[in-house]
Amino acid sequence: MFYVKWIPHSVVLSPVHFGPKLYSTITRLVESSVEGTALSHYGYIIRVLEVPEDRMRGGVIEYDSGEVTYEVEYKALVFRPFKNEVVDSVVVDVNQLGFFAHLGPLRIFVSQHLFPSDVNGIEGGGFDGNSWVSEDGVVAIREGVGVRLAIIGATVEEGNITAVGTINEDFLGLIDVGEGEGM
Repeated sequence: MFYVKWIPHSVVLSPVHFGPKLYSTITRLVESSVEGTALSHYGYIIRVLEVPEDRMRGGVIEYDSGEVTYEVEYKALVFRPFKNEVVDSVVVDVNQLGFFAHLGPLRIFVSQHLFPSDVNGIEGGGFDGNSWVSEDGVVAIREGVGVRLAIIGATVEEGNITAVGTINEDFLGLIDVGEGEGM
């Protein structure tokens, strides 16, 4: 889920940035351009940990504009979900097809077909308009509650990170109950 990775990056600088603070300018530009973004091959960049000078290669001058492109490598703390990983998340939207949950930047959809049979309406229970309720009424999945789920598929695209999950396995499902209800 979380790991540290060296990632290559290109930084384009105009001539106004050349001078004694070149290294700090490159570091600041790397941090501001990648932190909080999803990169398809790596995952979601949480934080740039370091941009060492020895990992910066000499710049290539653009003759038309005078800008210089530097190739740098930075060490980053990266978030990337994997298949079969079990995570705790918060339900943010419930509808007749299932529910959406968030885990930081990750948006997870859990279909009603991936619910236990006592919640999805097959053996009772079902959707009551704003929550999924178990047959005995003890489990109610609605906005704001915590759920433990297993990720069955994840996609990391440029700028977006999504997954599909299930709660139809042992020890998965509701973990946070609100308003004095039991589990």
